[in-house]
Amino acid sequence: MTLAERTRITYHNELWRAGAAGVLESAGKLFLLLIAVRWYHAGSFSKAMIAAGGSFGLMLGPWLVSRVHAAGVPVGLAASRLALLGAATFILIAAIPRLPVYVIGSVVALAASSVALPLLTQMYQENYPSAERGRRFARAMMLRIATAAIFCELGGRLLSAHLEYFRWLLLVFAGAFGVSAVCLARCPTGPLRGQPGAHPFHALRFARSDRLFRQTLIAWMFLGFAMLMMAPLRVEYLANPAHGVTLHHRPLTAGAIALITGVVPNLARLLMNPIWGRLFDKVNFFVLRLTLNLGFALGILAFFTTDTLAGLLLGAVFFGISTAGTDVAWSLWVTKFAPPDRVADYMSVHTFFTGLRGVIAPVAAFQLVNRLPLSMLGWISVGLIGVGSAVLIPELRWNKRARSAPVPVEEIPD
Repeated sequence: MTLAERTRITYHNELWRAGAAGVLESAGKLFLLLIAVRWYHAGSFSKAMIAAGGSFGLMLGPWLVSRVHAAGVPVGLAASRLALLGAATFILIAAIPRLPVYVIGSVVALAASSVALPLLTQMYQENYPSAERGRRFARAMMLRIATAAIFCELGGRLLSAHLEYFRWLLLVFAGAFGVSAVCLARCPTGPLRGQPGAHPFHALRFARSDRLFRQTLIAWMFLGFAMLMMAPLRVEYLANPAHGVTLHHRPLTAGAIALITGVVPNLARLLMNPIWGRLFDKVNFFVLRLTLNLGFALGILAFFTTDTLAGLLLGAVFFGISTAGTDVAWSLWVTKFAPPDRVADYMSVHTFFTGLRGVIAPVAAFQLVNRLPLSMLGWISVGLIGVGSAVLIPELRWNKRARSAPVPVEEIPD
């Protein structure tokens, strides 16, 4: 099969999968946590575990890549099986409405989705030409964002009127996983190439051997910790009456929370996503990343240092604009750094450290929110973003042609 044929088939299935991914995104970023707060009245630990669910999956990225590599399974088929696991888990937690089952099931479902990301990045590397990879990814992402925005609005209205209908919402999430499984199974992918590593986390060696990759990972750690700490607190800030955010002197409804944390940011993402996709293909990656950092810092300050509707909406817009760029940069940046047959390995290292901070950050956030004002947490996060940006500034002169080649794989000890 030629590259053009692989591109056409993959892009067609990715457009279909994007709609399902938008529904699942609304689950991970809004509805699962909202249900935990409003229906189950979950404690800090339970809320932190749900917020960190996807991060547990990211930490397992290197292990999954090594297992898929050793088994010789096509990457699309492996990702499809994980989607089926997510579907089964959502059906289970809809059938058994108990808080422990809900928390564990939410974590498993979110982890099943996120652990597959290195496999998807390898699929994009193999099936999309490098000159248009960002553009094609962004087009599918636009459909995903639009679906997420629409579903946040519809789901928010449903829960505002009938909170007990959340179980039907969970079944919709199961159906979205099922659609994703079918689409991924149809994508033309092969097994991972090269020799499997000696142990499940062998890919972490690339962080030691590749200086530029290591430096970028360090910057991501500061930036990502700040964002992953504050992201779940947006729902907590608006949904928990203890923080005193009201509209017309009344607590915000589920629909209003969905509008501010889901609909508005996703509309901003939708408008900006194609622009960021083209910029990813054309401009210096580090310039792009620093621009996004500034947007996130402004979003945090606008959202958490005010309780006015205007401030909340302004913060939501900044979050959406910056998230649109991060959608592309986070998912594809390793394709600019890694040897073509090691993209999944590099991405698995990236997702591992993302997962590590993603597990710690929500736990820290929900513990600190009981001790510090949210405005102070916002300033702490902005400080972390500043440190991460400073780490990247020396790399601004980097470009693809000037970068020294990575150490050959066979010369890197496990």
